[in-house]
Amino acid sequence: MMIALAGLVGFLLILTADARVGNSSQSEFCTETEQCLLYDLICENNYEVRHYDSVKWVSTNVDHLFMDLAMMKAFRRLFNYIMGENEAGIKIQMTAPVVMRVPDKKMLFERSNYTVSFLLPAEHQTNPPSPTDDDVFINDTPDMKVYVLSYGGWMMSWTDQVKTKELIGMLDKHQAKYVQGFHYAAGYNSPMKLLNRHNEVWVLVEGDPVCK
Repeated sequence: MMIALAGLVGFLLILTADARVGNSSQSEFCTETEQCLLYDLICENNYEVRHYDSVKWVSTNVDHLFMDLAMMKAFRRLFNYIMGENEAGIKIQMTAPVVMRVPDKKMLFERSNYTVSFLLPAEHQTNPPSPTDDDVFINDTPDMKVYVLSYGGWMMSWTDQVKTKELIGMLDKHQAKYVQGFHYAAGYNSPMKLLNRHNEVWVLVEGDPVCK
């Protein structure tokens, strides 16, 4: 019995190491969930350069005029999935961060397609239960390097725009190459947490990362 238990623990540790979804104690700002998306820090100055391994997420797309309302609608769909609206009928542990793919808007009142994703915990990285909602799907993010700017307060449309512009300004100043057309907004806190909140802007690195 003890051998079997040790084997199971070892297997889960292998999955965690491979998928880089692990114990939140390894992160100083991922404090509200047991598991968090882990990364390798390449360098940092006014922004960070991180490396993320490929991981699985449960995601949904929402077409909307406003980022904040799109997030609310998407969050409800994904929350229903982890609360049991999946083919296995099981509850799935909440993780962090919640990530939104945000397209770069050209006009103020322009509808955009937002993708919101919940990170799947380590035990569901290999074979997650399929969603029962046709608007929810399982997807993988590739192995990637990202430029990251962290900030406090609330992750809202205007704060995301300001911080994205700030990060892009620094990257342009350093002549860094990055993927254009969209960025990611990452949030680590529940709406109930009022102080010491942590949010991030992610911009994908193109070519070799620059960190001065």
